[in-house]
Amino acid sequence: MIAETKFSSLPPFPERYRSSGVLLHVTSLPSPYGIGDVGPTAVRWIDRLHDSGQHWWQLLPLGPTGYGNSPYQPLSSFAGNELLVSPDWLIEDDLLKASDCDAMWDSASWVDFDKTIAFKRRLLATALKNFRAGSSPSLKAPFEKFCVDHAHWLDDYALFRALKDAHDGAYYLHWPAELVERQPEALAAAKRMLAPEIEEYRFVQFVLFRQAARLKAHAASKGVRIIGDLPFFVSPDSSDVWANPELFLLDQRRHPQFVGGVPPDYFSADGQLWGNPVYDWEAHRQTGYRWFINRLQAVLEFVDSVRLDHFRGFAAAWYVPAGETTAKVGEWTTGPDADLFQAIESDLGALPFFAEDLGTITPDVYELRDKFQLPGSRVLQFAFDGQPDNPYLPENYISNTVVYTGTHDNATSREWFEELPGDARKHVRWHLNAPTLEAQDISWALIRLAWESQAALSIVPLQDILSLGKEARMNVPGRADGNWAWRCTDEMFASPYWERLLDMTQHANRLAD
Repeated sequence: MIAETKFSSLPPFPERYRSSGVLLHVTSLPSPYGIGDVGPTAVRWIDRLHDSGQHWWQLLPLGPTGYGNSPYQPLSSFAGNELLVSPDWLIEDDLLKASDCDAMWDSASWVDFDKTIAFKRRLLATALKNFRAGSSPSLKAPFEKFCVDHAHWLDDYALFRALKDAHDGAYYLHWPAELVERQPEALAAAKRMLAPEIEEYRFVQFVLFRQAARLKAHAASKGVRIIGDLPFFVSPDSSDVWANPELFLLDQRRHPQFVGGVPPDYFSADGQLWGNPVYDWEAHRQTGYRWFINRLQAVLEFVDSVRLDHFRGFAAAWYVPAGETTAKVGEWTTGPDADLFQAIESDLGALPFFAEDLGTITPDVYELRDKFQLPGSRVLQFAFDGQPDNPYLPENYISNTVVYTGTHDNATSREWFEELPGDARKHVRWHLNAPTLEAQDISWALIRLAWESQAALSIVPLQDILSLGKEARMNVPGRADGNWAWRCTDEMFASPYWERLLDMTQHANRLAD
């Protein structure tokens, strides 16, 4: 049995709808525990959004991170990231004591992932120990129900994580062959040997889903809706691939035959070689896309709507032969197209999606997006090439659009403007009718442009609200290390810019009901 998912106020946006919101990943929230979480600070964040007239909070993917701590390379498409568990709410549930949570952090503005992972794992192990010893007995029945309701992914995920720990974190293809191939006798033996560790991973997911449901309910009470993010591909080292090899194009040794990426584009002259295994869409079709629909339902337990990352992959994706060192060599391979979305709509009764349709997009992608009336995405940093038909210019938007000043993959707007060549900077100033515009003011000039556009929804990263520079960048595409670590401090959290945002939201008529 899968937990029931409820929808409300979904795209396509109703006529004359205007609203706005802020992009900030949960990990970037301030907290005394080295990383943002779904607890009290997230509640204060939602209150801050509400008080400043914002009705949307956009997140990055929430799965358990693996390689490079990237939320776009999760160890599971279904599970949540255990680092997001709130110690404060574990204390409230009598699963921890305040003294358990004492820690010293070198920086409040960056996540030290190695230190934070060790700290959170110790806390979660202590919480489970206390639970086993009889703390919070009222949680026993809900825990058992959670394990039954989510068994279709939770059992494989918990075993996968326990096995990964037992093999010192090794890529699962480097495990013994009988485990890679999921031979029944080997799996049964592993389940017996690793039973305590498997229970711990189940328990952590129960705690996180429970806390996330509490946060989502608070957001709903404040009129704030949460936008999640669904990576198109799955991580090569994930329970998704290990437990469902028949759904991916793998060879006899379970290695990918092809990997995902994109050809050369705005971000990289070599393209982007992501290395993710690609789908066997015919195998998915034969199951009625059950795995993909279940994946969406798991994400929607945390959020209200979902940004479909790399939307163009549903029409066609760039398949690179395994072993290539860049994404220059590859071919566009047809995706599931409308067939998948019809199956989702039939099962869920709605399509709670936004399409990330950035980059080089072909007519078939727009046709798929428009067939289901999905809002498309526009980024203002891409708008100023001097071409009047540039689709990122606000005068070329339709209402059913989500506009961003920038995204997690862009430089902050201040950094972007500072690094523009002189002629390009002059063109931006000309378009904004601001001949003396300086870098410290560019973020708010773009916010105003987004807010006053006819796009139904305008989103700004918190870094742009605060007019921060390169020190606050979240991700540099193609860079393996040093991403995803930026955090907002308590001082930034209390910035007077929030009043300015409220005024601009009121002026732009974006205080949606």
